[in-house]
Formats: sequence, C-alpha cells, structure tokens
Amino acid sequence: MEKFNSVDDILVFAMKNEQEAVDFYTRLAKNSKGEEMKVVFEEFAQEEVKHKARLQKIQTEGSFEFKKEEVMDLNISDYIVPTVPYPDMSYPEALTLAMAKEKAAFKLYLRLSTKVADSGLQSVFMDLAQEESKHKLRFEIEYDEFVMKEN
Repeated sequence: MEKFNSVDDILVFAMKNEQEAVDFYTRLAKNSKGEEMKVVFEEFAQEEVKHKARLQKIQTEGSFEFKKEEVMDLNISDYIVPTVPYPDMSYPEALTLAMAKEKAAFKLYLRLSTKVADSGLQSVFMDLAQEESKHKLRFEIEYDEFVMKEN
C-alpha cells in the first residue's frame, strides 16, 4: 500500500484512480458493439470525470464536506466471475467487468480510510468509497433488469 504524507498525496492518488476509471469506461464504450452499452459506459466515464474534478476542487480550495448515506447493495457482483475487456464482449460481460471494477475501487477506498489517522483524510476516502458503491449498485440494477430478467 502506498504511503501518504499529506492530503495532497491522497488527492493526487485518488485523482489518478479516477482518471484510470475514465480511461477504462471510455475504452469499454469505444469497444461496445451496441449503442445502448456504449451510452451506459460513456455516462460512467463522465461520472468519473466529475469525481476527478471534485477532487481537484478539494485540492485547490482545501475544503471538503462529507454527507454519509446508506447505499444499498444487491450483492450480484459477489456471484459473477469477472472477465477482461475485449472488443466483442457482450453487454452482460461488460456489466460484470464494470461491477468488479467498482467493487475493487470501493474496497480500496474503504481500506485506505482505515490506514490514515487524520479524520479529514478518512472522510475523503469514505466519500470516495460511497461513490464507488453507488456506481456498483447502478451496474447491479442494470444487470438485474436487463440480464437476469432475460434468463
């Protein structure tokens, strides 16, 4: 695990992760054969762009507000084997991969929140974990509505 010596170190790390998520969803959108899947992944890329901008604003202004909320978890991703992206992947495969990625991001930020003593840093990581949890839920709902109902 990376060592952080300042809030700035953490924010730079988080912004890097958000940019990787933007790149990931952009690649999935470009490789999507169906228009519906392409739109879904483009929307998620834009969400990650917003997260990165929010982190940049926190870095610039030095202030942060955290509103804790419960995010439901359907746990669908616990029972699905993730895959690696490839150009002709199906909509269910792409959703599965996205769920796994969001779950991993959630776990990372949750773990980072336990590794820092500063309550401000803990709040930053908890907020990021909460956001990733919301993303995972959106993919789980999509999977439930469009994949599980077809089977």
